[in-house]
Amino acid sequence: MYRPNFYESKCLRCNEIVYQVDRVGPLKDFTFFHSGCFKCVHCGTKLTLKTYYNNQHRQEDKEVYCSSHVPKSGPGHLDQTSVGIRQALNVPRSSKYVNEQIRGSRTEIDGQPRQSTPNGYSSGGGNRDISSPSQIDSDYKYGRFDASALHIAHALKQTEIQKAYNKRREKPIDFYLAREEQARLEMKHRKEEDDLYRKFARKREEEDRKIQSEIQDEWERELQRLTHRFEKELATSRRNRDEQNILTLRHERQKEDLEKNMTLRRTKKKESLTRKMLEHERSETAALVDRQSSEMLELISARRSEYMQNESIFLDDDFPEEAIISMAEYPHTPPKPTPPTVSKFQIYTDPIEFEDVDRIAISVAQEDQKTFTDLVRQLVGRSTSDIEKARTIFRWITVKNLNAMHFDDDLRGDTPMGLLRGIKYGTESYHVLFKRLCSYAGLHCVVIKGYSKSAGYQPGVKFQDSRFRNSWNAVYVAGAWRFVQCNWGARHLVNAKEAPKTGRGKNDSLRYEYDDHYFLTDPREFIYEFFPLQEEWQLLKRPISLKEFENLPFVRSLFFRYGLHFADEGYGAVVYTDDTGISKRAATVRIAMPSDMQSCLIFHYNLKFYDSEEDSFDGVSLKRFVMQSVIGNIVAFRVHAPCSGAFLLDIFANAVTPQEYLTGEPMKFKSVCKFKICCEVLETVMVPLPDCASGEWGPTKATRLFGLIPITHQEPLIFANRGVDIQFRMSRLLTDFMATLHKNGIEEKKLSKYVTHNVSDEVVTFTINFPEEGQYGLDIYTREVGMHHNHNSLNEKHLLTHCCKYLINSKKFN
Repeated sequence: MYRPNFYESKCLRCNEIVYQVDRVGPLKDFTFFHSGCFKCVHCGTKLTLKTYYNNQHRQEDKEVYCSSHVPKSGPGHLDQTSVGIRQALNVPRSSKYVNEQIRGSRTEIDGQPRQSTPNGYSSGGGNRDISSPSQIDSDYKYGRFDASALHIAHALKQTEIQKAYNKRREKPIDFYLAREEQARLEMKHRKEEDDLYRKFARKREEEDRKIQSEIQDEWERELQRLTHRFEKELATSRRNRDEQNILTLRHERQKEDLEKNMTLRRTKKKESLTRKMLEHERSETAALVDRQSSEMLELISARRSEYMQNESIFLDDDFPEEAIISMAEYPHTPPKPTPPTVSKFQIYTDPIEFEDVDRIAISVAQEDQKTFTDLVRQLVGRSTSDIEKARTIFRWITVKNLNAMHFDDDLRGDTPMGLLRGIKYGTESYHVLFKRLCSYAGLHCVVIKGYSKSAGYQPGVKFQDSRFRNSWNAVYVAGAWRFVQCNWGARHLVNAKEAPKTGRGKNDSLRYEYDDHYFLTDPREFIYEFFPLQEEWQLLKRPISLKEFENLPFVRSLFFRYGLHFADEGYGAVVYTDDTGISKRAATVRIAMPSDMQSCLIFHYNLKFYDSEEDSFDGVSLKRFVMQSVIGNIVAFRVHAPCSGAFLLDIFANAVTPQEYLTGEPMKFKSVCKFKICCEVLETVMVPLPDCASGEWGPTKATRLFGLIPITHQEPLIFANRGVDIQFRMSRLLTDFMATLHKNGIEEKKLSKYVTHNVSDEVVTFTINFPEEGQYGLDIYTREVGMHHNHNSLNEKHLLTHCCKYLINSKKFN
């Protein structure tokens, strides 16, 4: 049965389209609501994903209720749905789990064998046998419910206590630790930091005086040597006045050169010493923060234990008794690093579940707090679970736009604002701030050091120096250590029409958007971008080596956010051209999309030389040596190197509705993955693809945007003789069709007479007669009825929208 995707769905309550930014769901039977419509159908009470209920006794009732008005249960019975759920639960577990987030099966596209064209272009391809990254932990189960199974997921969620680790509740910190006592410890810590900073200042002044003294002594010795030599030259030879003047001028130049050299040496020496001292200071500061964090955690743990001895800790009255949990279950001491037993998806499925928590963090971020105690109490004062605490701290950090913040020069460095100022100017770091705030909230948190595939990194680069060193956090929540990268989660800039304008200028259309991927990231996704120096902090069942990390495909957070995975095994950071085939110079990257994203994901790519910004070869754009096609849920990028060497393939994506695409507004694509394409052997000369409109080849785009269903040709490649008819069936009314033919070396105008089209009932037929054999590109344009119409310019392509394109190989009859 067809189920609409997220971007086609309508609100069950108001029947209007639900867009992602205002979406609640999917819920029962793949239903959605606007956040404003997500209310109890009986009393209108505002609901959240934690407080809503469904009618479990009428399968056709998809409405939502509050706890007071949800239909009560009657005598138990088993219907067909319940039996189906029971059968699903009783299916034997497979012993061979496959990481579906990283790779898919090696099946052929849409069940069809992959073909090569006479020029070497193909709808598929192979690569050298590279150890599959998915084999790092092949027994890990990455099961996720798809649309067809959501009713099972919903039923399971309602028939058991939801996610015990996520439902753990304890009394807020105000119940067992007085604010004044925590503030006193903070003041003690602040005095220790002040003493440490004064020690650093004294050491810097001492070292600076030492350098000044050493340079001054060396300067005086060198100057004395120059003067002695100058006087000796004047005294030991008879010279006229001109010669004496020349010697004097030379002596003055030597003195100036000496002064410049000594100044340069002093500057370099100070820079070198400053780097060493800064490294030492950071080490001492980190040790102090570790000790102070431990002391704060010990205080919180002690007061919590005392409170538990005197009081029975229960959940709020409206929580079921089965969900009661003792506060003692959060460990007193930090546990050893071990892989988490459940994935992030099992903790929460959508950031909207933290809607209330995020609202608190954003509200607190509007003011500047002078102490960490005040800040953390405002953030987690009402939090009753470790996940909520970590989430609120993460969102407070990521909502702070450091580029727009202005700081007073007299800010103390050991305050929240002082740390943020230090982060802005590079003297402090996000991970130290996150660790400190976690300790004030009673959470175990560590700083992890290692390598990252950060700015400036390209696939295939080796980690041989300190260029890509980085640090991040792991916080202990939901019964396991989980990764948090505040720096990468906070620096995400997006264009936004709805951005609040604070002034005039081009920056008014920019705003910060946090990246939820970097909150509680699964280790099997995190390892693609971050490699810790300590193996145990990979949090993988089978850790990988640095060499294996270098060879992992270079993927970005958007890759996982869209639920993408590679359709073939064996992809590494470097992809080599084929050893077989006609051209022996093609490499293919195939990416699989989840079913719910097929109709809204649009891909794009860029190809350039690996070691330069050059993106053309012999005056032709390198993009014309890449064939992008979509068949089913697979998008393929077939790269034909025009010469031997290395290339950089950057693949972009964006999720938009057809309505957004057809407006003609520029779309912002973001990188999802990059590959280094290597062509070692130059075989035959490769000609570029015909100069058609950019984007994917094949009819999938026509179906997605205009509802045009291909009748005759479902694939992007067509093999024809002297002519071919291409037919589509219209699922909705379209008008003003047009097609243009392209061939390398022939002007488009000369080919216009070889293309005609005819519309009969719901079928549109494009007839092409080729003037000569060879490879052609066919662009098809159209628009819907009601779009901007100009009878005087029907043939102007810019008034139409590009619909799709085909690559056609024509061969005449003998």
